Amino acid sequence: MAFAEPYRGRIAPSPTGYLHLGHARTFRIAADRARQFAGSLIFRNEDLDWVRCRPEFVAAMFEDLRWLGISWDEGPDCGGVCAPYSQSGRREHYLSAWRRLRDAGLIYPCTCSRKDLAASINAPNDLDDEPIYPGKCRPENCRTRTDAKQYEEPAGVNWRFRVPDGDEIAFVDRHLGVQQYVAGRDFGDFVLWRRDDVPAYQLAVVTDDHAMKISEVVRGADLLKSTSRQLLLYRAMEWEAPQFYHCDLMRDETGARLAKRHDALSIRKLRKNGWTAEEVRARACSL
Repeated sequence: MAFAEPYRGRIAPSPTGYLHLGHARTFRIAADRARQFAGSLIFRNEDLDWVRCRPEFVAAMFEDLRWLGISWDEGPDCGGVCAPYSQSGRREHYLSAWRRLRDAGLIYPCTCSRKDLAASINAPNDLDDEPIYPGKCRPENCRTRTDAKQYEEPAGVNWRFRVPDGDEIAFVDRHLGVQQYVAGRDFGDFVLWRRDDVPAYQLAVVTDDHAMKISEVVRGADLLKSTSRQLLLYRAMEWEAPQFYHCDLMRDETGARLAKRHDALSIRKLRKNGWTAEEVRARACSL
């Protein structure tokens, strides 16, 4: 299936640790698809987590991916028409999206503490998934709620997107086929701006993928449910959504999903142990 517009793919690592074999495979697929469709590949540095992001991890991302033979056409190191390419420099884009959603009445302030949320999880959820929010601060459930439009800035409270309970969110993944989730059952009102004044992943990635005119998002299958959340944001913002291609997850010998804590399978560690780029690529494709 061809794309109507010039293809624009992206790789979007977060510098919270060294990249591992799973990243190597996913980013290789993203680069291959950009080449397959005669398009461009954009490198975006998703460095919003100021507590965990570190300069040495940023430098390692560039170095390790180039060592693997992955190149890009736009990014923090080479510029481009959509600069800046680091999320830490794109705050005004996120604020603009937040204001638009606030003015439309699609988000609301949430003052629930972590303890409140921990005591009110409605059902088991996937590993690393956001708990289903019970709705305590939804306007109809909170008589003391301050009207959202009275907030000129988002800092100080969490901001949640109100999902349309019962709506089925369906999409065709270009690798895994038809995917379906139900708002309010599979996921609830989700945070899109944190009380510490940091935009959350869902808002930032949708805003950036739209602004950078991304045609197809290639990423791991652990983000399938997030795609449903993001499609609701695209609809709310009246933006056209990109296509999605979710790669199979890579697991270690125990069956656990690879994460940055798996230092033994990091690209950096394998390089130090004498692996060649060809051997790392082959290993990534074999798992």
